[in-house]
Amino acid sequence: MATTTIPGVARTRGTTVGTGRERALWREWVGALDRPLTSYYLILGTAVLLIALGLVMVLSSTMVKSINETGSSFSLFQKQLVSAAVGLPLMILASHMPQQVFRLIGYPAMIVSAALLLLTVFQGVEVNGATRWLDIGGLVVQPSEPAKLAFVLWGAHILARKDELKELTEWRHLLFPLLPGCGLLVLLVLLGSNLSTALVFLVTFLGLLWVIGAPGKLFVAMFGLVLGLAVIAIAIEPYRMARVTALFDPTADPLGDNMQSLHGLYALGTGGILGVGIGASREKWGFLPFAESDFVFAIIGEEFGLIGTVLVLALFGVLGYAGLRVASRVKEPFPRLAAFAIVTWIMGQTMINIGAVIGLLPVTGVPLPLVSYGGSSLITTMVALGVLLSLAKTEPQAQRTLAARGPGRVQRALSWLGLENGTAPATGRGGTPSTGRAATPRAPRTAGRRRGRTKATYDSGPIPAGDRSRRNRRR
Repeated sequence: MATTTIPGVARTRGTTVGTGRERALWREWVGALDRPLTSYYLILGTAVLLIALGLVMVLSSTMVKSINETGSSFSLFQKQLVSAAVGLPLMILASHMPQQVFRLIGYPAMIVSAALLLLTVFQGVEVNGATRWLDIGGLVVQPSEPAKLAFVLWGAHILARKDELKELTEWRHLLFPLLPGCGLLVLLVLLGSNLSTALVFLVTFLGLLWVIGAPGKLFVAMFGLVLGLAVIAIAIEPYRMARVTALFDPTADPLGDNMQSLHGLYALGTGGILGVGIGASREKWGFLPFAESDFVFAIIGEEFGLIGTVLVLALFGVLGYAGLRVASRVKEPFPRLAAFAIVTWIMGQTMINIGAVIGLLPVTGVPLPLVSYGGSSLITTMVALGVLLSLAKTEPQAQRTLAARGPGRVQRALSWLGLENGTAPATGRGGTPSTGRAATPRAPRTAGRRRGRTKATYDSGPIPAGDRSRRNRRR
């Protein structure tokens, strides 16, 4: 007896099964994004990957330069590795600090940053016509980098304080003292011939105005002011005008102003889809100036190809998404403002750097965050990400999850100094107070009967099964 199959029915059934599996996978993926600490782990994961990539690319792009200068191919890489080793514990420490600490250090950090920038103007180290570095006891630092973080914390605290006092009803409260403070930093940075960093300050300033809800007319006016200042700063310096004109005619001066831009494009074009291989870059052999800092993205494109550059863009995209996720989910004004300002700063600096490499913007001296060579930039950005990690813990769902877990080792260590994170109560397993600090008396657990089951709760929600006392667990 022969059996007859109906192809159309079989095809439909198979399609239905496949679609069901795809929908299940999609729901599982979306469910993973809704977990309480998703923002925290996305920021941490992308930061670690970008730092690791940066160390690899610094080693690859500086080997030739290091051999010529010191005789060792690892000299510049060792400096970057030391900077990463210094930044890592600072990032971890910042990730466990409460937001009250960040608000307290905003004013002092702003004052110290302005003083260091002023000192750089008169006592700074000049390199290639720009005075951006300061020699402090044999350690050369770039004060404009920590000034970015200081401005973020200070500006977020200023606007958050005004918002808490219900003072943001007039335009003058939105601009003062935020605008003069930003203007002072921009002026000091411009005196050191550092227009790119000044633009980062101005973009961060606009980001703060945007997230606080400034009126449209005021925001447009400030955007026009920023654009006008940029045009004036470019017009008064001949070398900046040369860079702008070179943008419209890249082949006009291949051995002069256009050399760096052209060889950056050569590096990207040589890489193709898969790249020439790690360490096999040709442009780093003296053809591309500042390959390890300003144009490290071009070396990534040459050695890893289009796939490598897309992956780098994806990592920065995920980092930006996670930061905006924190800013949109937190309830208090300071975490929202600080998280958005940090994202604006890092993403704005990333777009300026990559835009210059691919020929969309004039060549600037701004580094690619976490990837380019430079200890001041790397350490400051890592600390800023530590702040962002701490703010991610202030999301409502993250707070409840961390409260149920109890304090970790770092929190218990900080509690001895009175610096434990305010995002989670200092309680141990099962709600018992942690040792080393007197705990505030808490309301007793309440138990309610529902269909023969006992449901114990904290004040903030249900107690996980692992935290219930043994006699209350179901047997």
